[in-house]
Amino acid sequence: MGQRTHGPMRQTPHTRRIGAQTRDQSSRTERAMLAIETRTLSKTYPGGFGVQDLNLQVPEAVIFGFLGPNGAGKTTTIRLLLDLLTPDTGEVWLSGQRLSRQDRRALQRVGAMVETPSVYPHLSGRDNLRAHCLLLDLPEKRADEALLRVDLSDAAHRRVAQYSLGMRQRLGIAMALLNRPNLLILDEPSNGLDPPGVLAMRHLLRQLVQDDGITVFLSSHLLHEMQQLAQHLALLKQGRLFFQGSLTRLRSRFPNQLELRCADIEGAAQWLTDHGEYLSRPSADRILVANPKASAEQINRGLMAAGISLTWLSVHEPSLEDMFLDAMASVPNHAAAEVQS
Repeated sequence: MGQRTHGPMRQTPHTRRIGAQTRDQSSRTERAMLAIETRTLSKTYPGGFGVQDLNLQVPEAVIFGFLGPNGAGKTTTIRLLLDLLTPDTGEVWLSGQRLSRQDRRALQRVGAMVETPSVYPHLSGRDNLRAHCLLLDLPEKRADEALLRVDLSDAAHRRVAQYSLGMRQRLGIAMALLNRPNLLILDEPSNGLDPPGVLAMRHLLRQLVQDDGITVFLSSHLLHEMQQLAQHLALLKQGRLFFQGSLTRLRSRFPNQLELRCADIEGAAQWLTDHGEYLSRPSADRILVANPKASAEQINRGLMAAGISLTWLSVHEPSLEDMFLDAMASVPNHAAAEVQS
């Protein structure tokens, strides 16, 4: 009796459904690992563009920096994420749930502070939060929980009119924490703060991530502060995303530079260019040599032989500001190329 030969299993409607269900479950699992995901999100205005084909991927439990010059589309993006604007095309997913005008459940665990927090100055900090609890149908005890979280318990009884700007900003974050969010969206929370206020805000945001596992989506133009805080970044220009990924990944694209200072900047720049070096954003008082071909010692000797004495020579690690400005300059207008993390 001959052996039965097993060929490829014939697909039936049942097996096709199982395969489709498995793919759907896998897709949902990937989305659940992201605090924010947008897919080809676009919004245009009669006077110009807002954002175009935006594909954001924000990991959970990180501080995610959202950077771009004025008019790049940062505020438009935030309003789309909060369903304050309707996109022309594309999708928004928050913690694995799709957001739409018909189904806004994805916003139930999202807190936000966009621009200046709206408060009643004649009321105390605690009464402001109690009023918000009433509007959101939340228990009043959440007010004291939030005040404690932002270190305002001692000032809870004072009228908000007596609060400093930093205290008002922290009160705004307390309002955003009332619904115990897993995602916090903040637009310029450190804007206008003095140095102690900036440090207090930095400490608070780090605590929210480390202690509570909250994802902080942070839009800011304070590049030095973003360098201190953000583990992941997205860079936006003219409504298009042209970098997305970790700060470490961005830094890998910008090798250390050689910083030179001397009395004859023009002469030094000419000598370096003649010897095949690339100058990164030369200014009136210094030269940055990007990824130098020659060693620092060889460059120093060559300039001295040309009669140019250096007053400063050091290895310069690019700051976030340096990387941001170089990246912005390298992306043509209306042609930002998106890079996924």
